[in-house]
Amino acid sequence: METTFVLVHSPSVGPSTWAPVAESLERRGRAAVVPELTGVAAGGPPYWPWVVQSVRAATPDTPVVLVGHSNAGFFLPLIKEGLGERVVACVFADAHIPPRDGLVRLAEEEFLPFLHDLAGPDGVLPRWTDWWDEEDVVAMLPDPAVRVEVAGEQPRLPLDYYTQAIPVPAGWDEVRCSFLWYGPPYDRIAEKAARRGWPVSRVPGKHLHQIIDPEGVTDALLKLSRKS
Repeated sequence: METTFVLVHSPSVGPSTWAPVAESLERRGRAAVVPELTGVAAGGPPYWPWVVQSVRAATPDTPVVLVGHSNAGFFLPLIKEGLGERVVACVFADAHIPPRDGLVRLAEEEFLPFLHDLAGPDGVLPRWTDWWDEEDVVAMLPDPAVRVEVAGEQPRLPLDYYTQAIPVPAGWDEVRCSFLWYGPPYDRIAEKAARRGWPVSRVPGKHLHQIIDPEGVTDALLKLSRKS
């Protein structure tokens, strides 16, 4: 049975961040879906059940390679549990890696003051690309049309999206896991993945490099998932 690559975008951005890789996979005869997660905050907290349900609804009844980018990595264990034995591999692409079990928050403790300063009186944050200086965003997304598309689909998330605890089911990493990284600060997480014994690969670039170099990222995903 054909394997489907389920490309999970960070809910801080939108599905266009994975669309070029999905198209690259399909050109190579691979099935790929990009679940739409920009409505994550619509139902209120806790947010993770909505993410799991949305990915399940978008995923066909085939073997699955789960690929998570950025803070979507924290949701992969729960998504894997929701999809059951269909999941044959998990790839973390410039993504955070959850612990083996327990609870985890999307924002690290030292990052919380930055988020608190960004949040408005209603506790809602600006769009993710508005967190950073314009030159940093342009460096990530040099094509103006792509920059407009990515910015336009981003949700404004509540602060508690980043502070609420997400459960991590024990045994989630018994499936094949691997790590793809583009550049700092994910070099530190790549080292953590290597210490876990995971295959690690690098495609040099900035945090949204899958938009800039979808073919190179697709090559790496196929290799890391052992589905090439």
